[in-house]
Amino acid sequence: MESKVSTRLKQPLAQEVIDSIFLPRLNREFFANFELLNQINQAHLLMLHGQGILTPAQATRLAAALRQMQDDGPDAVTLDPAREEAYFNYEAHLISLVGQDLGGRLHTARSRNDIGATIDRIRVRDFTVRIGAALAQLAEDALARAQRHADDVMPGYTHMQAAQPITYGYYLSALVDAWTRDLDRLQHVLGSADGSPLGACALAGTSFPIERDSTSDLLGFSHPLPSALDGVASRDFALELNAALAIMMVTCSRMVQDFYIWSTPEFGFLTFPDRVASTSSIMPQKKNPAVLEYLRGKTGHLIGLATASFATVKSTHFTHSGDSSRESTRTCWEACEEALRSLALMALLVREASPNPARMASRAAQDFSTVTDLADLLVRDADVSFRDAHHIIGAVVREALDQGLDASRIDSAMIARAAREQLGRDIVLDAAALQACLDPSRNVAARRSPGGPAPALVRERLEAQSQALRHRRNALDAVRERADSARARLRQRVETLISSTTAH
Repeated sequence: MESKVSTRLKQPLAQEVIDSIFLPRLNREFFANFELLNQINQAHLLMLHGQGILTPAQATRLAAALRQMQDDGPDAVTLDPAREEAYFNYEAHLISLVGQDLGGRLHTARSRNDIGATIDRIRVRDFTVRIGAALAQLAEDALARAQRHADDVMPGYTHMQAAQPITYGYYLSALVDAWTRDLDRLQHVLGSADGSPLGACALAGTSFPIERDSTSDLLGFSHPLPSALDGVASRDFALELNAALAIMMVTCSRMVQDFYIWSTPEFGFLTFPDRVASTSSIMPQKKNPAVLEYLRGKTGHLIGLATASFATVKSTHFTHSGDSSRESTRTCWEACEEALRSLALMALLVREASPNPARMASRAAQDFSTVTDLADLLVRDADVSFRDAHHIIGAVVREALDQGLDASRIDSAMIARAAREQLGRDIVLDAAALQACLDPSRNVAARRSPGGPAPALVRERLEAQSQALRHRRNALDAVRERADSARARLRQRVETLISSTTAH
């Protein structure tokens, strides 16, 4: 008994090879790629017919059989792992419908290599558009909440220590800037994936007079890839998507970590409804942040999936091979599915998180996050260098801490004493000006330098961010519409081929 797919191989596949390689690959890829195989086969068929490589009668029978397979769906195909993988099983079923001679003609002027590369590029394109839309929705949800909470003052933190007052809206707006860069990375992935490898064959093209522009157009690409070798050798677009998703999830995990601690009773800044929490099997008082912990874990998974893809391609030859072209993309599809689920949960968190403005403002008033403005006041009103002002206010904070006072209890006398100790001269600040600096809301409102948290600036920024998101959504929509239009043209041309020749 010989191989089911080649007379070159005089032995069938070892059962261990079937069980370890081809059966898992077939189960993983056939159903996921069945519709894409239909589209690629139909586009290739139309091109072969247009170039006279297939006769009208041959093309018509094949088109009808491909349409029947598409209508019947993947469940109609009896899968046999001894045929190695998805394409050979698909082809075997086609041959069962039209016979060996005709069914075998469809593979003229192509290879599994360029078919697989084309499938990967379409999958990356389609996943990237879906992920981009989900990420844009997350950003839009964050902007809506930022608009609502642009005036809600809270402490800003560096090194997990109170730093300067900001607002909850300002925090969300900053996240949107980071997510917008993630959208730009996804847009770059779309550009990297936008090129059709179909017609590259194994690696060196073909002597048949094929027309690659037509198959490229029918599959929604803007152009065929110029190098046949690069077309089958490269999966950098999938690596790029893996990396972009890992970066995106790292940003998401940082928001999650902030939400995690802010929702503890010790902080009390945020609360979540019960429907996004879990509980304990033993402790009846517990309300656990299950979604937050899930997302932190998934971030680690996406980093691992990206790392695995890079490690798989490393040091492979620049041509087609099972590890560089097949195993390397496995993690990409898993990462895409995980990213879509994670983005849905991220949007839920952003929408459902309820800030406690009174608690946040109280903390900002008490935890010395306002005192940088006191140093600035000394520079402006007392002709003190900033470094000297820094020393003076540092001494004031130290005195307040020693006395158990919070920031709101700082007064002019404490600053005068510190000035005498640091500079050897008295400094008397206006009491009203001092209190304005210590008031978190007035403190934030005064920070009107570009990029600052003043609510008026934040609202201006939110409008600019909304416009930027609309621009990026439009770009994603254009790619999706081009792909949808190509699929519609492909279906129409197949139907026209079948009906016109049948009528004749």
